[in-house]
Amino acid sequence: MPSIGTLWTVPQQGSGKLIRAVAALGGLEVNIPADYVHYQDNKKPEFLAKFPHGKIPAFEGSDGFKLFEGTSIAKYVASLAPNTGLLGGDPKEAALVDQWVHFVDTELSAPQFLISALLRGYITPYSKPYHTMLSERVLRSLTTLNTHLATRTFLVTERITLADLFLAAAIQSAVGVVYDAALRTSLPNVIRHMETVVNQPKLKEIYGEIEYTEKALQYVPPPKEKKEPKPAPAAVPKAEKKPKAKAVEDDDDDEPLVPEEPKQKNPLDLLPKSTFNLEDWKRTYSNNETRGAGGAIEWFYQNFDKEGFSVWRVDFKYNEELTQVFMSSNQIGGFFNRLEASRKYLFGSVGVLGEANASVISGVLILRGQDAKPVVEVAPDFESYEYKKLDVANAEDKSFFEAALAWDLEIGGKKWADGKNFK
Repeated sequence: MPSIGTLWTVPQQGSGKLIRAVAALGGLEVNIPADYVHYQDNKKPEFLAKFPHGKIPAFEGSDGFKLFEGTSIAKYVASLAPNTGLLGGDPKEAALVDQWVHFVDTELSAPQFLISALLRGYITPYSKPYHTMLSERVLRSLTTLNTHLATRTFLVTERITLADLFLAAAIQSAVGVVYDAALRTSLPNVIRHMETVVNQPKLKEIYGEIEYTEKALQYVPPPKEKKEPKPAPAAVPKAEKKPKAKAVEDDDDDEPLVPEEPKQKNPLDLLPKSTFNLEDWKRTYSNNETRGAGGAIEWFYQNFDKEGFSVWRVDFKYNEELTQVFMSSNQIGGFFNRLEASRKYLFGSVGVLGEANASVISGVLILRGQDAKPVVEVAPDFESYEYKKLDVANAEDKSFFEAALAWDLEIGGKKWADGKNFK
């Protein structure tokens, strides 16, 4: 059978597995480049000429048709084998397939990913309330699925659909990490469904063996740095006792042998005094409309000191890795958390523009001095962002600055979807 096209993916990518599973059930051949190296090949001009965003999975049909985004590719491949029923047999079934695909993606896979990232330390600092909230959301979704599957073998019809492939992939990845034995016991229908799907003869090689964990992954705080004990100072020979001549000589006995080093000041504190009060700006921004007469932007222009402060555009360098909007928004929050040490020198308004799997992170910073690095380098991941100084006297820079403050910024057709402030 001739190949329907080429699929760029990596073995561990869940959405790539789904597309391969769809092809297998449809009896379709798909070429998988064995020598593809992610983060290298997807940045090469020849790849970007076909897929400008540089994301995988990416598909090029034998007729030259190009497509990216896992769900879209999976649906397209399924449409090439209509007799499989993967997309449903009529409009109502098709709508139900879409419903469950979307439900699994947003209500199960996304929070599960965040839980795993929290526990592994990819999102810092760890937050127990946030972890609890995500776990409750996942449990509610699993309960809904378990009830729905109590009287059904599969989610929509009596045959496997695209929705079943999505759900099985999400559950299989979780049972080896965060679904412990006790939780699995309470979800017999969900577990039975997953085992039924991934053990299909045509799918078993793609999904691989099921690995169950007895105990869910737990958060382990990073070990505290052990301070080496300072060596004891050499004994000072006792001076010969002399009769005290004056009471004031007693003061000398209390002086340390080596004077303490004065604490070094932050270089930003040594800058000339500025007429622009950052705390006043933060209060004004929080308590007033952003645009319009008497608004925060008007106050800014009336009070800004361009010698003591500067305005910067900030852009995330790896937008191709962004998936769900709320996850990207949480990433901004994590970046801001790691900037805490520079709170007295910095204000930020940064947002997610676009939609799931097609978004960018961008915004503005107002910071002390004329160099961004001394302010932002307190965050370990500061180099994951690009910084460009803006001139608010320039019309284009001014427009970008005001839109980022007002949360109506638009870049390349991508509109502001969510945002956070650093105040």
